[in-house]
Parts: sequence; C-alpha cells; structure tokens
Amino acid sequence: MSLKMPSLRTIFMCLTISVAFLFALAPVIHADDDCQKRVIHADHKLHEAIEHHGWQSSQADHWRHELAEARSYCWEHSHRWWDEDEHRWHDQRDWDDHDHDHGH
Repeated sequence: MSLKMPSLRTIFMCLTISVAFLFALAPVIHADDDCQKRVIHADHKLHEAIEHHGWQSSQADHWRHELAEARSYCWEHSHRWWDEDEHRWHDQRDWDDHDHDHGH
C-alpha cells in the first residue's frame, strides 16, 4: 500500500481556504470581545454608582441605561449578549432591563 502525497496545488488551496476562513471569523471574534467588554464596563460602573450614590441616583440611572445599550448593541451585532453577573453568553433576548433595580 503506497500513500500518495498531495500536490502543491492541493496544499496551496487548503492553505488559502484556511486563511480566508480565519479572516472571515476575525470580525465576529472582535465583535464578541467588544460586546463583552462593553457590558462588563457598564455593569461594573452601575454597581459602583449604586454603591456610592444609591439605587435611585442619577448616576445609577445613567449606568442602567448604558448597560441596556451595551446589551442591545451585542444583540444587534451578534444575536447574543454577555451576562456579567452569571458570566455567560445568552442567545435569547431575555435580559431584564430592571435586573439591577432595587429589590431584584
């Protein structure tokens, strides 16, 4: 039984397809990373605002709005969003805009 070596053309085609695939995935990976960072930042700032200024402060309201915007951005660009409190991605638009309100 003899093994046939792939031709240079076959190797080149496989390499070309692999590189194209990597470049196609790069924006998706970057978008997910950007989404996650935006949500983490807004969530952290919201927790700080609540701790320093209170649940119903204008600062907390601002960061609640920013968190909602970050989640919406992720949903619009990736059809998923990062839940910083649970440390996981959600693939349903199931976030609660009031999950950081007093009493939740």
